[in-house]
Amino acid sequence: MYRKHLQEIPSSSANVSTSKTSEFLSGMGVTVPKKDKVGNENTPQDLVSSGCPPSKRQKVKESEKDFVFARRPWPLREAESGVSLDALPDELLLSIFAYLSLKDLLKVSVICRRWHHLSFDESLWQTLDLTGVNLLPGVIGHLLPAGVTVFRCPRSCIGSPLFKTNELLKLQHLDLSNCTVSAADLHSVLCLCERLQNLSLEGVGLSDNIIKAIARNPNLMRLNLCGCSGFSAEALEMMLSCCSVLEELNLSWCDFTAAHVKAAVNHVTSKITQLNLSGYRENLQIADVKTLVERCPFLVHLDLSDSMMLKPECFQYFRQLMFLQHLCLSRCYQISPAALVELGEIRTLKTLQVFGIVTDSSLQLLVEALPDLKINRSHFTTIARPTVGNKKNHEIWGIKCRLSLRNPSCL
Repeated sequence: MYRKHLQEIPSSSANVSTSKTSEFLSGMGVTVPKKDKVGNENTPQDLVSSGCPPSKRQKVKESEKDFVFARRPWPLREAESGVSLDALPDELLLSIFAYLSLKDLLKVSVICRRWHHLSFDESLWQTLDLTGVNLLPGVIGHLLPAGVTVFRCPRSCIGSPLFKTNELLKLQHLDLSNCTVSAADLHSVLCLCERLQNLSLEGVGLSDNIIKAIARNPNLMRLNLCGCSGFSAEALEMMLSCCSVLEELNLSWCDFTAAHVKAAVNHVTSKITQLNLSGYRENLQIADVKTLVERCPFLVHLDLSDSMMLKPECFQYFRQLMFLQHLCLSRCYQISPAALVELGEIRTLKTLQVFGIVTDSSLQLLVEALPDLKINRSHFTTIARPTVGNKKNHEIWGIKCRLSLRNPSCL
């Protein structure tokens, strides 16, 4: 994927026509308004005719559909009659800005100081999608404090945030899955987050400090750490103890030892309804399944795929789950296809994923034996993941981001 670079946005006190602003907008694919003469900065050329008095300027035709919002030089505003854009109240300008795309919003931010200030009003920046973009140092530190509550930024390269304040961010939903970011830079973001409800860091290298920062979010309901590494079993235990309202947890395929698995099993919250502990081959035992069932009686979706030590003896514990609807036991090779028929006794069960256990020839027999179950219908887990399925889906946990770079390769 072709990626573009975001340069640093100037502060509201800086000159909005500086070279840094031009570089930032150029990197975004945004054309910067040209500065001609003193007093004519950012003035549409069709409104400025050298040598002609204001009364003889060519008027814009009513049939033209494209209009240019720009700040006119002060002498012209005084000379002309009618309502100037500068006379509009802030509330009305914000209503207009709310219809602008991310590129256009950045364009108007360089028109004048007032528009720069209004264009970064927090009401305009609540949802932001920067998927697959190179974010140079300082960009994150400027954008997130603008009031972003939903930030979707998977598969991006994130430079140092360089926050100019230690004020807590308003982030509630954060997806940094498969990002290229250092543990130190990621920690500098998460240490300012205490309102997170949904968090996905799939495939990212972490640290104990990052895990401790996650633990400072008491309202965290969904957490996806699939494929993560770099943190201790003690930090994991502490985080699970603090995040007591977790409902969906994905800890699959992490760089876990047996101690990590024990910490997860023994400290997972009782409110969990969806849990993914797949990928732990010899570290997940039948006794761990018993403990999970005892601690999490409300499980609806359970994925224990690639657990080589599980046997049909664990089915007795699955039957104790009164709300279990989705069960994944793919590649648990000590479970035979014939033994799977016993799972039909779980009346609440709707789907069963047993890839690798059931061959094509025996799948039809199993389907006939368990007619009420959908077997091997999905290869991918949805537990705690922000976006599942269609790659064109730009939502994050069902939330659509208004400001986005939908086609970064076209910038």
